Amino acid sequence: MTDEAAPVTAPPHVYAEKTSGGNNAYHNFHNDFVHIQDPNERRRLALAEIDKAPFGWYHVRACVVAGIGFFTDSYDIFAVSLLNTMLGIVYYPGKGQLPASSDNAIKLSTSAGTVIGQLVFGFLADHVGRKRMYGLELIIIIFATLGQALSSGSPSVNIIGIIIFWRVLLGVGIGGDYPLSSIITSEFATTKWRGAMMGAVFAMQGIGQLVCAFVMLFVTLGFREALSASPSVKQCDGYCAVAVDKMWRTLIGFGAVPACIALYYRLTIPETPRYTFDIGRDVEKAADDVKAYISGKHEGNPDDIARIQAREAAQTQLNIPKASWSDFCRHYAIPKNGLLLFGTAGSWFVLDVAFYGLSLNNALILQVIGYSTSHVTNTYQYMYNTAIGNLIIVLAGAVPGYWVSVATLDTLGRKTIQMGGFIILTILFVVMGFAYYHMSSNGLLAIYVLAQFFFNFGPNMTTFIVPGEVFPTRYRSTSHGISAASGKIGSIIGQGAISTLRTRGATPDNPNPWMDHVLEIYALFMLLGIFTTLFIPETKRKTLEELSGEDQPAPLPAPSSSSNGGKPTAESL
Repeated sequence: MTDEAAPVTAPPHVYAEKTSGGNNAYHNFHNDFVHIQDPNERRRLALAEIDKAPFGWYHVRACVVAGIGFFTDSYDIFAVSLLNTMLGIVYYPGKGQLPASSDNAIKLSTSAGTVIGQLVFGFLADHVGRKRMYGLELIIIIFATLGQALSSGSPSVNIIGIIIFWRVLLGVGIGGDYPLSSIITSEFATTKWRGAMMGAVFAMQGIGQLVCAFVMLFVTLGFREALSASPSVKQCDGYCAVAVDKMWRTLIGFGAVPACIALYYRLTIPETPRYTFDIGRDVEKAADDVKAYISGKHEGNPDDIARIQAREAAQTQLNIPKASWSDFCRHYAIPKNGLLLFGTAGSWFVLDVAFYGLSLNNALILQVIGYSTSHVTNTYQYMYNTAIGNLIIVLAGAVPGYWVSVATLDTLGRKTIQMGGFIILTILFVVMGFAYYHMSSNGLLAIYVLAQFFFNFGPNMTTFIVPGEVFPTRYRSTSHGISAASGKIGSIIGQGAISTLRTRGATPDNPNPWMDHVLEIYALFMLLGIFTTLFIPETKRKTLEELSGEDQPAPLPAPSSSSNGGKPTAESL
């Protein structure tokens, strides 16, 4: 009696209609799954198409759109030291440099804004969607960049305060780019090459630094005549001061150009199918978006009636929990999940504390390679040496390290690269710290280049990638934002608190007597990174659902069902 009544009381199946189109070049994946009614199984099969898709131009497009943002981020961050040099020449005549407090405030203001952007955009991308937020951070970056380039002081407003305001706003936009670019790339990536795709996006930081150094070199060469007339930066006034003022505005303003190019593509990017499935619970739309993405089209266009009916069914049938504050607390109260977030956030924190420690030695490194600014004869030579010196520093290990990471992330693995990087960096900082006053300049140069290389072929790359892979879709962006914000807080501590200790007990003959101890402190943080790495899993060649625990089996059939109708079970698929 019960068996006969069951078909009557069961909810009616919603059969979506097949769509037209499809050929050897553009396969119609929608029609592959149109007969499957269980939203959990349909989700698994559709996401599997993304995970196992061969690497194609649609992957390249995703990397380029996300990578241009990181190019812009890096350009704007790297430009700050060059900006401060020129602001000191223009606005502090007779001294030729900014006061130490103003210099630090401008540098730290970007990091402070970045923390805000990472947390806010990370949260919003999980709640209103990746698509709705992507592009907004680039608009903020463009607006703040142009605001900086057009800034000027007045009798009532100090130029330093105005620059700090725009740098904080710029930092908010830069911070928003971290979680968004990471998770959008990871959610669109094929499993086999996900590490390389995310790594290529992050490696655009190195290209951004390189282009910034080239732009600085070109504007210096362009104003050579005006700069050569001034015997020193302290005496750069009149025609020379106008030239330097135009130089810093050109340098900063150019950062908005690539952002403007990428803006259209970010604003028109489709929503990620994982977000549409797991948070939007729009099964029909998500399945159609998968088909469109693989076919190189913008987004799917499902039947509205089938879409509404499938969404109603998914609200009750999908196994994935709905995001909420209580679910967030429950999820991270589980020791495994909480320790995972501690591992990603802690690794990024200890990395960034020491990451900026290398820059403390830039002046000495430039002296070793022959591009020091201490014995120049005019302002042009000062600016030229600054530009070439920064260009060499970027090329000395940083750019090669990024791209060696891209080539090996999916073979060596993220955890192996991060662990190896922290171990080698611990050794390098210990050697630099304890042998600082017993080492030749050439020896320090060699260690500097090695450290640059293993930061980027190491934890600087992997701390960005892993948080975009290991967390569930409903909290992936929020968790990445928390991890990234931890890193920026670490950089603020490293720059604003620890690095300033190097001047303790300073004398005219020895301006940095505590430099060796500061490097020893950074070595301790690298050692801590080895232990935080133990809390993260290896993620290479695993799907996002495997890593986050969302790859759940379909519900077993009811006990009253005598047969599954000859259809294969989820396990057999």
